[in-house]
Amino acid sequence: MYPPKIHQDNRKDHIIEVIKTYPLATLISVDNNLPIITHLPLIYDNGLLIGHIDIYNPQLSLLKDNQPVTVIFSGPQCYISPSIYSTTQLPTWNYIKVHITGSARVVKDKKALKSSLITMTELLESPNPKYVLKPDNPRMKKNLDYIEMFEISITNWEGKFKLSQDKKPKDMKAAREELSKIHQKEITRFLDKIFEES
Repeated sequence: MYPPKIHQDNRKDHIIEVIKTYPLATLISVDNNLPIITHLPLIYDNGLLIGHIDIYNPQLSLLKDNQPVTVIFSGPQCYISPSIYSTTQLPTWNYIKVHITGSARVVKDKKALKSSLITMTELLESPNPKYVLKPDNPRMKKNLDYIEMFEISITNWEGKFKLSQDKKPKDMKAAREELSKIHQKEITRFLDKIFEES
């Protein structure tokens, strides 16, 4: 992934925070030199990305036997107007992206699939859950035969955090406030974690 050095952030804790906060992923496989793409949520768990895919999705056949995959997570993004800066600048776009490469395998275990669906729901419902997916949910039981669970073992992590780091501290702060203003609650919590002192 091309980024100027100043926009690279390959700290795993920052990348994991992007995945947890923005779990909807772009999953990319290649078949006969053509990209096959699916958008679905993935959950990070101890070096693995875990997801679920419809058995009729043609990409499923490319998620077996440690096949290579690329995953893209998209964090907050917005246009940055030169009007917010204290110095003369040009218009730009700030954004956060994470690229993961790894190898995929299907998990052929209905018990693990069921448990994974429940766990994913718990994580996506947090921190204030309004819904609990119960183990005896008849709709889930009915659909288990139409869903496959898969795991991606991560081999490479790349983060591009383009957040006006090349500007003066005052202008970098103004760009961050602009991003926060647009995304408010979700983005404020996320950016606080990214910018907190180590």
